[in-house]
Amino acid sequence: MPVRAALKPGQLSPRRPVPSSIARPEYVGKPGPTKTNDPWVQPPEVIEAMRVAGRLGAQALQEAGKIVAPGVTTDEIDAVAHEFLCDNGAYPSTLGYRGFPKSCCTSLNEVICHGIPDSTVIEDGDIVNIDVTAYIGGVHGDTNATFLAGDVSEENRLLVERTHEATMRAIKAVKPGRRLNVVGRVIEAYANRFGYGVVRDFTGHGIGRTFHSGLVVLHYDAPHVPTVIETGMTFTIEPMITLGGIEHDTWADDWTITTKDKSWTAQFEHTILVTDDGAEILTVC
Repeated sequence: MPVRAALKPGQLSPRRPVPSSIARPEYVGKPGPTKTNDPWVQPPEVIEAMRVAGRLGAQALQEAGKIVAPGVTTDEIDAVAHEFLCDNGAYPSTLGYRGFPKSCCTSLNEVICHGIPDSTVIEDGDIVNIDVTAYIGGVHGDTNATFLAGDVSEENRLLVERTHEATMRAIKAVKPGRRLNVVGRVIEAYANRFGYGVVRDFTGHGIGRTFHSGLVVLHYDAPHVPTVIETGMTFTIEPMITLGGIEHDTWADDWTITTKDKSWTAQFEHTILVTDDGAEILTVC
């Protein structure tokens, strides 16, 4: 298999319109979101709304993932996610968030996160992360997954499979009364078995009425974190795991994050609700 060249920025298409009938998050058209005191524990009506948003986010991700293949551009992926969300009355949460120009993130190969969909053409053997968030009913549902394009090497396929497994193990470890750092402890212990790196500078987050609340979810072992998991909390778990180092570079667009050593990286994400005896995944179809 030929060596894949390092990625470079492509050409951006014009911003996709959203019907005026669809409610926008408060940050659209502003430099950033307004600071709020959105609670970490959500009331029942917010939880019900998040089930709707989470399901739509998951469905949009599923539809976008269906077209991942060699020869497809990341902008085409963005178009699928955008149209699905708008057709179902949801706003793509990333569009206009702190100036982000597109309706999902597409992060290929050495891109850790926040890749901007553009004219980049997916090649045979690439791994493609798609990150989609739906805003509807006044709440957000955030999810992502890494897809395989064509004939992917065993090393990269295993990275993707094991990153998914790390995510699901962390979700299974969530229980009220445990400290939140159990998430990172489980992820890092599993990743270490294979010599993988666990990215530290980008985290999971609280979510609900706000896209990113003040709750921070670390994906590495952090014994100093005192936060205790409570029933009714809603947050994301979204580890980024690499074949090499965890240091990163930022492109000139101020969004795209790549591994400094250009090692490939995979990610999965779910929005979860803490229940009385564990966790409910809200971002499922």
